[in-house]
Amino acid sequence: MITLKGAEVSAKMKDQVLEMVASLGGYIPTAAIVRVGERPDDMSYEKGVMKKIAAFGMEAKSFAFPEDISEEDFKAEFQKINEDENIDGILMFMPLPKHMNGKVFESLIDPKKDLDGISPVNRAKVFAGEADGFAPCTAEAVIETLKAFEIPMTGKRAVVVGRSMVVGRPLSMLFLKENATVTVCHTKTKDLKAVCNEGEILVAAAGKAGMLDQDYVAEGAVVLDVGINVDENGKLCGDVKWEGLETKASAATPVPGGIGAVTTAVLCKHLAQAATRKKQK
Repeated sequence: MITLKGAEVSAKMKDQVLEMVASLGGYIPTAAIVRVGERPDDMSYEKGVMKKIAAFGMEAKSFAFPEDISEEDFKAEFQKINEDENIDGILMFMPLPKHMNGKVFESLIDPKKDLDGISPVNRAKVFAGEADGFAPCTAEAVIETLKAFEIPMTGKRAVVVGRSMVVGRPLSMLFLKENATVTVCHTKTKDLKAVCNEGEILVAAAGKAGMLDQDYVAEGAVVLDVGINVDENGKLCGDVKWEGLETKASAATPVPGGIGAVTTAVLCKHLAQAATRKKQK
């Protein structure tokens, strides 16, 4: 079984992004990282994203607001960021605090700057198969991983376990764009194991630690584990149990070190694309 390491995919994408940045004639794309509150996971991810953006030859600015900021005040501050011509892309951490309506800000974000595909405009473009829409980074990271390792998707049966708007649903559209035949599964799917065994490509994106084991994997299938969970021992793990996988799968992504590493590289690619499109206009 081949281990599909995210670092290898990220390295290939870095070369592509550096070429895009070099073609901008000295212009350095800049991202705004918008965070409300101080959730440890958000702060950790922010640190990683800013480091990755810098490594890809671009810049990132952090805009952090107190958790108790009013929705009205945050909206005014967010609009300043949204309208700032020096900001090419925006990553806003979701969910927002409970006293705010996240849908309002999803609709507010400039689709051309929406790096993680949360705008209704970008969602519509992804579902319509249009090339200029930004898909959610995690969903696109799955496709980028398969392409980087030259794993064909055309004509393949792809099974996606999970139907969120962050991964499952947009990923199914991205698979269709690559001419795969897609089945989307969820907690109400009858005989989930049998359906998963039909997949030549199996994506686990349910967000439940160790939900799938080797019995869910078809002989020779490619397994992409999107889940990031913490097990009973406090260790990071995916939605797929790694033990025994090598006897069934032809290739699989590890957790950690798999899709997560590619997700931030996709974010960098989106930032470079946003800056390129702005410059072209």
